[in-house]
Amino acid sequence: MSTPPDTLRMDIWSDVVCPWCYIGKRRLETALDRFEHGTEVELHWHSFQLDPAHPKGHRRPVFETLAQKTGAPLARIGAMTRQVGELAAAEGLTYDLERAVSVNTIDAHRLSHLAAAHGLGDRMHERLLRAHLCEGAIVDDPDTLVRLGAEVGVPEDETRRMLTGDEYADAVQADFREARGYGATGVPFFVVNRAYALSGAQSADTFLSALRSAHADTARATR
Repeated sequence: MSTPPDTLRMDIWSDVVCPWCYIGKRRLETALDRFEHGTEVELHWHSFQLDPAHPKGHRRPVFETLAQKTGAPLARIGAMTRQVGELAAAEGLTYDLERAVSVNTIDAHRLSHLAAAHGLGDRMHERLLRAHLCEGAIVDDPDTLVRLGAEVGVPEDETRRMLTGDEYADAVQADFREARGYGATGVPFFVVNRAYALSGAQSADTFLSALRSAHADTARATR
């Protein structure tokens, strides 16, 4: 999809089970509210998997998954996640990571692409983040995905049909390749006008500065 010359494009790679991605999303939204041309920014969400090797169908409490990956005791994991929860709370988010369940997110990403085809990509990504990070929902469960999709306006029959096949799998893989092309090794990852890249849950001020710089460059280029 082409972007009009007076519009800024922001491409965002994110995983629906990433606590930093939700924080980054809120900080970006704060920046857009402050940006003089915020209504002219087009957001394009892209898929990324923090743990692509996680077996499909395997579910495990997030605390146990983190303990295995880091070698830290569960008490230390709890302290680390509480710190992240405090940062989330500063952005108006209420995390409940003790209830969160690690899953393979490929089907959730396919649902995001289906939602985007209905013009609901941002709302779908928001709903999936909230489901996993705040509600303890299991976001590889087909019935859960159907329900979450329906809540934002994705027809239930389309979600069920997608989940029984491989629809949008190629689009998800294309997102992964594009992220690697930009050198992204983690998320959230943001690219403004395919020129300004920002990695991580940056502050609202940092996002605002990048948006203003990109807008100024666009304005100069179109004079």
